[in-house]
Amino acid sequence: MAEKLFLEVVTPQKSVVSEEVEIVVAPGSEGEFGALKGHTTFLSSLKLGTLRYKDANGKERYVFINGGFAEVLPHKVTILAESAERRKDIDIERAMKAKERAEKRLAAKTPDTDLIRLRRP
Repeated sequence: MAEKLFLEVVTPQKSVVSEEVEIVVAPGSEGEFGALKGHTTFLSSLKLGTLRYKDANGKERYVFINGGFAEVLPHKVTILAESAERRKDIDIERAMKAKERAEKRLAAKTPDTDLIRLRRP
């Protein structure tokens, strides 16, 4: 049985994950990285992507994050994300409506349209 480390995923609005896990794999801005118990300490900025982890029972879980920072310690990984949602908590209808709004804004762009924001996945 793998040794456990503690994973904490928080946003400015809420705590998303707070539990013991076997492994964490995160979308670092310089590339994906993984951490197990006993990992060397480091900090990394994060990009938009999927945070994967195996919970204490070995089941793979997913959290979709929108940027932020990760602090990896030998016994704990802390993710400070701009926004984060567990896969099971995503409201598909809300996400589709947001996509449609972004596509409409992109099609009807004006000089002050934030194209970078609209093109983000």
